[in-house]
Amino acid sequence: MEFETVMQELEALGKERTKKTYISNGAHEPLFGVATGAMKPIAKKIKKNQQLADQLYSTGNYDAMYFAGIIADPMKMTETDFDRWIDGAYFYMLSDYVVSVTLAEADIAQDVADKWIASGDELKMSAGWSCYCWLLGNRSDTEFSSSKISAMLEQVKNTIHTSPERTKSAMNNFMYTVAISYVPQHEKAVEIANEVGPVEIKKDKKKSNILLCSEKIQKDLDKGLLGFKRKYVRC
Repeated sequence: MEFETVMQELEALGKERTKKTYISNGAHEPLFGVATGAMKPIAKKIKKNQQLADQLYSTGNYDAMYFAGIIADPMKMTETDFDRWIDGAYFYMLSDYVVSVTLAEADIAQDVADKWIASGDELKMSAGWSCYCWLLGNRSDTEFSSSKISAMLEQVKNTIHTSPERTKSAMNNFMYTVAISYVPQHEKAVEIANEVGPVEIKKDKKKSNILLCSEKIQKDLDKGLLGFKRKYVRC
């Protein structure tokens, strides 16, 4: 399928109400307002196509960028490609739900995520922590260094309350994911979540969100979800 055809099909699927929702979450023009589920029939026809994914991502159109993540071939992407994608991710729905998800299916995921976490840039750090959430929630525990995950939990404990807002949210998810999906550090994650306590996420012109990771962990432990792994990272 050609680039122009995909753009036309996405535009035809756009809805004003969906567009307004995306904009309220931080998206900006250009965008069509396509519900993610509505993209699946086009994705089925294309499957994976990295060249087309790069073309779509470079448009700056939110819907095209999101769709690029669905059809990307992460194993064909280099560190330079991922850096280019994260540089183009202008808000959290792109950094945490497109770029980090795509990165989580690449062999270089941990190396790139580590670099982003150390960058000091809010959305890169957020994407790096989010990538670990996708990784830990999908891959075998044996693919990770237990001491490394332990050190990352310490980093969360020491820096979460002073980190940028989106990074805070991703770090909070990291604590939760380790507690539920990475059994070797389950106890430490629970302990740290209790020490961290409530995390305030400030929002522009909106009421702050208060995240309480320890409560969320306990709810899912009560449901018997310890050791839970997703079958797929990308839908």
